[in-house]
Amino acid sequence: MAMLAKKAPNPTDKHVGSRVRMRRMMLGMSQEKLGDSLGLTFQQVQKYEKGTNRIGASRLQQISQILQVPVSFFFEGAPSAQTIGRHEGMGEAPSPAYVSDFLATSDGLALTKAFMRIDDSKLRRRIVDLVEQIAGRDKR
Repeated sequence: MAMLAKKAPNPTDKHVGSRVRMRRMMLGMSQEKLGDSLGLTFQQVQKYEKGTNRIGASRLQQISQILQVPVSFFFEGAPSAQTIGRHEGMGEAPSPAYVSDFLATSDGLALTKAFMRIDDSKLRRRIVDLVEQIAGRDKR
């Protein structure tokens, strides 16, 4: 008896969805509000954000207008973009997934928003140094 395996989301669809989620959360917008603006249910927005459902070109353009970013924003750091034009022997760029995962948390979003409000660049650098020391990581 063969069971139908659930198809895993395409990595690019998943990436685009996570960028939609990150931007929506940065604006403090609910899935319901984004859905209302698009004429969709919040469940559909949820499926887009998880990458379960692919976002069509015209829909992505609508989303970019509502979230006030260019369409290209959703593809920044996409898996396929990282591998295009790579030559053998060149190191892989670190995946930006951890960034969007971090920004998708309430702590990550709050920390980022607060950090961006600090005008003094030297103070921001000192905060980064402090966090790196607390985390026990060497500077890059």
